[in-house]
Amino acid sequence: MKKRTDRKIAIAGTAAAAVLLPTVMVGLAQAGVGVPKSRSEASGNSKPIPSFGPPTQPAVTDGTTSASPKKSPGTSKLPSIPLNSNPFGTGGTSPSPNDPDSNSGNHGKKPQMPSGAASGKYAKAPDGAAITRVTKINSRIFDVSIASPALGAEVKTRVMVPKGWKAGATKTWPVVYAYHGGNNNYTSWTKDSNIEQIIGPYDAMVVMPEGGWNGSYTNWYNGGKGGIPEWETFHIGEVIPLMERNFHAGSMRAAIGLSSGGQGAITYAERHRMFKYAASYSGALNITAPGMPVILTSMNRDAGTAIWGDPITARANWRAHDATVMVSKLKGIGVYVSSGNGQPGPYDNPDTPPHDAGRIGEQLAGTMNDNFVAAAQKAGVPVTSHLYGPGMHNWKYWRVELSRSWPTIAKSIGARKS
Repeated sequence: MKKRTDRKIAIAGTAAAAVLLPTVMVGLAQAGVGVPKSRSEASGNSKPIPSFGPPTQPAVTDGTTSASPKKSPGTSKLPSIPLNSNPFGTGGTSPSPNDPDSNSGNHGKKPQMPSGAASGKYAKAPDGAAITRVTKINSRIFDVSIASPALGAEVKTRVMVPKGWKAGATKTWPVVYAYHGGNNNYTSWTKDSNIEQIIGPYDAMVVMPEGGWNGSYTNWYNGGKGGIPEWETFHIGEVIPLMERNFHAGSMRAAIGLSSGGQGAITYAERHRMFKYAASYSGALNITAPGMPVILTSMNRDAGTAIWGDPITARANWRAHDATVMVSKLKGIGVYVSSGNGQPGPYDNPDTPPHDAGRIGEQLAGTMNDNFVAAAQKAGVPVTSHLYGPGMHNWKYWRVELSRSWPTIAKSIGARKS
């Protein structure tokens, strides 16, 4: 009887914790408890995540970095994250049935090819990842199904080829790897943006891989054991070689991304140095900023600390995926970053309430980008920044930023108008 009663108590306790933990974490964060109080390691002027209120500094309106942002008062509070709200959400869809982030039964398993995956006729990636199917969407856009050991699933990557591209060609093309934001998928860039109009006239290929519902752009920590899903391995070790071996993608590469995809673009450039240029639009570029870890672990309620680990005990892993901490590794790489500050801007409803997810998301992004730019200046890393002040977390701004940054990106990878 005692063993049975103990088991019931354990189950009930686990269930209660699962319900209460997100609320407790946000409450602790707002009280300043449970997160490291030290500043983000790379930035001497790192600002804590603030509460909503009037801007504390003028917006940077020129195209380059300027004086370091002013420090916010140390008493700044964390914004309250409404339940069932994702400040970094960028779509209105639902996760696919085989989304690796949502398939918790596979999390932590050793990477392996998904069952039933056919080998196909295409050259494989070094770890055995294989293209299983190519579906033509139109004359220049293909959806490529990839059986991925790193994800333990078959996912898709959308590819836009340049004019004159042929499957049997021997030449290679400059390539842009475009990473989507959270709560979205590989179709986002062609569905939500103006990428076809902006990059389409150039002799550049655009590769838009699946990035998962959580959009974490990392190999998940999974309690320290790693394993599925390994998004960084998928994007760097599988997608890139598959594109180069089968679609004639060249070695002149750029990485771009928005929101969490912006974090992916910058951290991939830092960690692998395979890209000539990296651009982030409203990216999560300082995940160890005071208060930010608890917001991220609470916001990702289903994944929790499985993505990067506990923000205190796995601090080294958080730092290893923080764009601001690693900013010195961007020396020699072209960089563009932009964000608003969460106040309603020219494309927003001026009466948008402070608790709106789009306002919260961009205020968080704005603070992280301020910290990133300050850290880059301190490290002597040239960064083109457009911190445009009022503006919320949505595509109306990111389309403008893609258009604004593209000429410099194109020049860096040698892309020219066809």
